[in-house]
Amino acid sequence: MIYGDHNLFIVFLSFTITVAASFLALNIAGKMYHATGRYRLFWLFSGAIVMGMGIWSMHFIGMLAYQAPGDIGYTGSITFLSMIVSVLAAYLAFRIAMRENPGKWAIITGGFVLGIGISAMHYAGMAAMEINGEIIYQPVLVIVSIAIAIVASSAAMFLFVKFREEHSSAWMKWVAAAVLGIAISGTHYSGMMAADIQMSGLVESPAGEEGNVLLLSGVTITIIVIMLISWGAMYFDRHVLEQMAYHDSITGLPNRNDMHRYFLNGRDDVPAIFLFLDMDQFKTINDTLGHHTGDKMIVEVAKMLKTFRQRDIKLFRIGGDEFLLVMEEADLYRAEAMTKAILERFKQPFIIDDNPIYMTATIGISGEQGEADHETLLRAADTAMYQAKRNGRNQYEIYTEEMGETEIRRMQLEKDLRYALERQELFLVYQPKWHLGGNRLHGFEALIRWEHPQLGLISPMEFIPIAEESTMITSITQWTLDTAAAMAFDLQSKGIYQSIAVNMSAKVFRSQQATEMVNKTLDESGIDAQFLELEITETMMLTNLNEINLELNRIRSMGVRISMDDFGTGYSSIGLLDEIPLDAIKLDRKFTLDVERPTKQAIIQAVLFLGDSLQLEVIAEGVETESDEILLQNIGCDIMQGYYYSRPMLTEDVVNWVREVEKSSRCL
Repeated sequence: MIYGDHNLFIVFLSFTITVAASFLALNIAGKMYHATGRYRLFWLFSGAIVMGMGIWSMHFIGMLAYQAPGDIGYTGSITFLSMIVSVLAAYLAFRIAMRENPGKWAIITGGFVLGIGISAMHYAGMAAMEINGEIIYQPVLVIVSIAIAIVASSAAMFLFVKFREEHSSAWMKWVAAAVLGIAISGTHYSGMMAADIQMSGLVESPAGEEGNVLLLSGVTITIIVIMLISWGAMYFDRHVLEQMAYHDSITGLPNRNDMHRYFLNGRDDVPAIFLFLDMDQFKTINDTLGHHTGDKMIVEVAKMLKTFRQRDIKLFRIGGDEFLLVMEEADLYRAEAMTKAILERFKQPFIIDDNPIYMTATIGISGEQGEADHETLLRAADTAMYQAKRNGRNQYEIYTEEMGETEIRRMQLEKDLRYALERQELFLVYQPKWHLGGNRLHGFEALIRWEHPQLGLISPMEFIPIAEESTMITSITQWTLDTAAAMAFDLQSKGIYQSIAVNMSAKVFRSQQATEMVNKTLDESGIDAQFLELEITETMMLTNLNEINLELNRIRSMGVRISMDDFGTGYSSIGLLDEIPLDAIKLDRKFTLDVERPTKQAIIQAVLFLGDSLQLEVIAEGVETESDEILLQNIGCDIMQGYYYSRPMLTEDVVNWVREVEKSSRCL
């Protein structure tokens, strides 16, 4: 029998190529952690192909290092199958072990699959050999070679997964690649030790010389493919995915991801001023002119903001209609000057499809928070922007500590409000309406209150806007309707037949749930619809008028009354009064203040005439004195509500109040 030997230089070359391929494959596959969807599959397939081809190349370079006394040929189909085996094993291993948060057993399983794949590839490659002789395997060494593959592969996977996010531990990734190289090379050369390749003599195999040429060509092509895939993946990562991940697709500006990268790589000790810009009422443009026009508006605003960008001023688009400017080494004086210039530019129209469109913006500024980091400055600028929004939009605010305290309180209220219903912290109080013409009670208005366990009584002016910004307003409104209806039912059981009015949020109507909610309340309470009244606001009718009118007509057809609360505040709805299905309008308290003024009386008389013409009740709110009552009655207003008649009462006080009124000179 004649035995072969190995060329040590080629052995070393095979190991080096294996380590390099492993490093490339692990890094490519590691991109999966920050990718989703088809991009995740791209990195998974690319890494698996590089890894599988690396394993395959190492084996056959190792075979080229084997110096047999005779010629060795290879069966093409089995050789190709061995490559498929290694690629598939790498794919499965990476898919199992390189999840977002892989557990210990996922890593071990991934290492086991990769180790089995390396072993299967090796022995499939050995089976592809065509020799003048035979191969006799030593079972113990075969098991050792498979064990080396599994243990080393698991160790390599563990090291890579552990240090995948450590930017300063690139050398540990090389260690993981080296361990994986040991797994592949160790399996091959221990597997070769397990194989006694016994040649029958120095007889040339008919496929020998040609087989070596084809094998060398195949290995060379495979290495070239590995390099091309690796280069392509790096190019895709650094140019295509970089652009997609860190730049806004509409404006080309750096996006929120790039902002966070800037925060991560930037220096917090460098003074910076943050300008958080939000476009006012941008949703209206999308809703009325379409998202295509909205996108064009975003592009034009971005172009304008780019004119303010300088070497020390970074510009990011961080949301649908939100932009952030970061001014390095700047002071508030310079920041305010630039903010005013930006707001001044917004006074000019933006030309979209040859049409001028006007837009305003609100800006929050932060930058005097001492040692605050970038994330803190961003939150502070955001807080200041929302404060400017609450102050009326189209202006700017500079962050103060008081704003921060207000925001902290707001966050606490938002968190606690989610449990307020469950903990029975919300309750209703009831304020009567009085009909002077009939000298009688004219129903109640239910007003919601919140008794916070730590902060005490919270005004609805504070917590209702918080509820409206979330989905909580729906459940709170349903509870209010049910509680008010239950109160009406309880009053009727005591012989008091009065309607109760409930304030409705615009958000409930826009969600088209109002009809369903009212139906549910009426069905479960058992009260007649005439004893339930809904109060809406003028601003509700500014958008989706037709849809809201459909809801109101459906509700009114049940017999439920509809009133417009706070009439005359905000936006005038006089032009819409004949289109909205209403039963009453309630004059806001600002009309009853200084009611002795002739100008105020003239306005009230005009509203009373309008109400009479449209057959609408007119209710005056905010009546606090007998003088107010007399003046309003002289003008012609018969229905009133206010502290003069009663402050809002708790449930248990309403019946006693009604009984007292019955006994008084103002009998029902």
